[in-house]
Amino acid sequence: MAESRFTYVIYIRTTPETLWRALIEPEFTRRYWCETYQESEWKPGAAWRVMTPDGRIGDSGEIVEMDPPWRLVLTWRNELFPEVRAEGYSCLTYELESQGEAVKLTLVHEMEIQDSKLIESTSGGWPAILSSLKSLLETGESLEATRCWPKGI
Repeated sequence: MAESRFTYVIYIRTTPETLWRALIEPEFTRRYWCETYQESEWKPGAAWRVMTPDGRIGDSGEIVEMDPPWRLVLTWRNELFPEVRAEGYSCLTYELESQGEAVKLTLVHEMEIQDSKLIESTSGGWPAILSSLKSLLETGESLEATRCWPKGI
């Protein structure tokens, strides 16, 4: 059982296939996730990383499990902040479930470290990122606060 865990559930009026693409494809993520994009071969065992707009690796890990468009599990380690990187790898799980005209997206980000700095920091960011994703898919526009990479990072 994880010592630090953040769980977030959001309902998005879209299809599972569209939401899946929005979670992994660079042309989507740049629009709602502070201009970042992910690189991966998107298969179990493949490397995974989040790239910042200036070309640095922000986060990295490995694809653990993939069942498109229903479930994605990956390991996650922050690469930008040494004190957070030192904690090692966490586990991120996305689960998608059809709910009529919407998709229920459940995100679980967890780590075997009590009071993890990574989980604390991502738990502050995930609601904004996922709300921006919801806005993008439902209205065509992301939230302004998540459109640009934060200055000084």
